[in-house]
Amino acid sequence: MRKLAVLVLAVAMVAACGGGVVGVAGASCNAGQLTVCAGAIAGGARPTAACCSSLRAQQGCFCQFAKDPRYGRYVNTPNARKAVSSCGIALPTCH
Repeated sequence: MRKLAVLVLAVAMVAACGGGVVGVAGASCNAGQLTVCAGAIAGGARPTAACCSSLRAQQGCFCQFAKDPRYGRYVNTPNARKAVSSCGIALPTCH
C-alpha cells in the first residue's frame, strides 16, 4: 500500500506540471527530479544519495514549489523538512 502511495505521488508530481518544468530566475526548476525522494517525502524513509543530489539541484526552487498548490502539500510536511535536513541542506526562508 505504501509503495502505491509513493508511486501515485511521483506520477502526480510529474504530471501536475506538464512534465514538472518551471522557470525561476534562470534556474531550471523541475519537480519531476524530486520523484527520487518520494519515499523520504511521502513515507519518511531516509533520503538516498540520489535524493539528496536532486534536492541540492532543486534547492533554489524550494520556495516556488512550497507556494505552488500542486506541490506545497508535499513540500510543507515534516517528512520533507526532515529529508532536506538529513541531506545537510539549509531550509530557505520563503517570503
